This record gives sequence, structure tokens and C-alpha cells, in this order.
Amino acid sequence: MNNIVSIRLLVFLLLWICATDVYSAASHLKSCRSIYNKLSGLPLRQPPSRVLLVPLLSLVPHTTESPRWSEQPARVLEAFYRKRFNADVQQLRDIWDWTDYYRQVEQIQRQIPTFDRVIFISHGGFDGPVLENAVFWQDFRVTGGKGSLLQFSESQPGLKHVLSINYDAQKNRTFSDYMSTHYRELAQLKSTEIWERLKGVEKQLQPLDYACFQNYCSADRLSASPEEQRGYRLELCERICREPLFEQKTYAEISKERFFHFTQSLSSLASANGLIFFGACNPGSAAPANVKEEDETELLINSSLAGGPHQTYVHLVSAATGRVTAGPIGDSSAEDIVNRVIMFETGRPQYNLCIVDPNTR
Repeated sequence: MNNIVSIRLLVFLLLWICATDVYSAASHLKSCRSIYNKLSGLPLRQPPSRVLLVPLLSLVPHTTESPRWSEQPARVLEAFYRKRFNADVQQLRDIWDWTDYYRQVEQIQRQIPTFDRVIFISHGGFDGPVLENAVFWQDFRVTGGKGSLLQFSESQPGLKHVLSINYDAQKNRTFSDYMSTHYRELAQLKSTEIWERLKGVEKQLQPLDYACFQNYCSADRLSASPEEQRGYRLELCERICREPLFEQKTYAEISKERFFHFTQSLSSLASANGLIFFGACNPGSAAPANVKEEDETELLINSSLAGGPHQTYVHLVSAATGRVTAGPIGDSSAEDIVNRVIMFETGRPQYNLCIVDPNTR
């Protein structure tokens, strides 16, 4: 018992990892509809003898949060499982994108048997854990005088972000040469950064349409605009009043192949009587029925994947893997994640944890 108390003292050093949820706690409590809120009655191996911890690393722009924040709760949970159950605890290291994750999972699959607990610690949302939106596939080609670049990236497994760039390879030879020699570099940039870079190249190569510029950004028109908007308007005219050399599109879609690639990795890691735990915000929450702005947070759980739509991400993963799956309802701090796991493993009931047994859903 003293070990548990000492571990909990460490928990208070951890920082909050999610913004305050705008939806009421009451609605979240209704979202799971699980008959379980504790360990008893679940078909899980007890006590757990093998545990895998998966802290996901991510740098959140415009914050002071350490990108390695998830490693601290992982250390606390490692100490808990070792001291409480004398378990063999392993941890994946330096997971910055999903390619890192799959590479390490492949190595584990070759070397060791399955785990009784697979625990993710990360930022997250209604559609699962979140990592950097990294490119995992790229295709560049020039055929019939037309150039194209197509990139697929993902921050959440199964939610594919598509970026396409098309251009006339014969329209401006310098731009075409630039694309041919620099397209690999673009895979390291965000879509907005790609747009900015190519527009910068376009500005160097394409002459300004002065008639267009005078129509929208003449001295008289600029003086009539509020002073704080003049710089932005001038920059906008610089871009609009040049014949474009390329067209860029971005959108998100569900990738069934990528989603099941992820869930198959989970099934290979977690034993048939094991648990998959997502320590993040909202894996056990139902996405709100009405949202004020369009986003991509509900695509997976509202899809037909694994017999969906599903109530929550926990339900979706449980259906896809055939494993008992759990995750917090609502916002969760690093402290909350540790508390949820410890309370669960010590048999104490809790009502902000969604637990789904695929055999009794």
C-alpha cells in the first residue's frame, strides 16, 4: 500500500494535457453505456504479468508543453506495475509519428510474446490518439506535360490527410524544374508551409498583373482600408494578381486499410484476455451530435468501420480487435490517466472510464 501512495504523490507533478471540454460531464457519462466500471467481471488475465507502455511524443505549437510530457506518467505506471504485480514492463521509445510506432511494433512481434496490458499515453480526441501529421506515402510524376504531387499523411490511424498539387509542366520551365528537384523536401512541411513556399517561388517567376493590382490595391484603395489591414491586403493582391503556376488541394478521408493496419498491430500486441487502454482525452466519449464548426473529429467513430457507427472510439477499437478496450470519458490530464489505470487495476469503481468487452456489447 505504501508503494501505491508514493506513486500517487508523483502524479501531482504532472501537467494537464487537454483543454477544458465545452460539453457537459453529464452528457459524457451517458456516452459509454458500458455495464462495467471496474475490473471484476471482465475476462482479463489477473494479475497482469506483461505490460507494454506506449507514450506518444508530440510538440504542440504555441505552447510551453514538453513534447516528452507522456514519458513521466509512463514512468509512474511502470513503477506501479512492477511493484504491485511484479510485472515485466516494456516501453516503446521515441514515438514521434506512426511510422516510428509500426517499426518498433514489428521488432517486438519478432522477439517476445503478447502483453496483458497495452497502454497508450498521448494527446487524443474522439477518433483516437494523436501524433504529428507525418507523410507516409508520396508520389510525384510528370506525364503528358502535366506535373502532379500526391501525399498521404496521418495524425490519427485511419484518418488520412490528402494533399495534391497539379501544374502545367510546360508553362514555366523553372517552376517545373523546381518541383522535380524539391518535391521530396515538401514531405517534411505542413500543407500551409508548402503553400507558402510554392507561392514564394511563383512570386519570383511570374510577373505581376498591374491592371489587377491597381484595381484592388491602388494607393487610393489602400488608403481607404483600415491601417491594420493594409499589409495583409497588399500581400493578398501580390498573390492574386499573378497567374497561378499550380493548384493545391487538401482534404481528409477515412482509410480503411490504415485503420485496420493499426488495429491488427494492437491485436498482435494484446493477448486474447488482455486490455488495450487509451490514456488520452475522449476515447470513451461520444462525439457531440451538433458541432458549430466542421472538423474531422467524428469521421472514424461515425463510419461503417468494424460494423459501425460506434458510440465511442473505445467501442470501435474493441469491435475491430476483439479485445477488452478502455479509455477515459471527457478530458483527461496526465494525472487522470495514471489515476484511471491504478483505480482500475486495484478494483475500485469509477464512472469516468469507458470499458468495453467485445463479447457483451
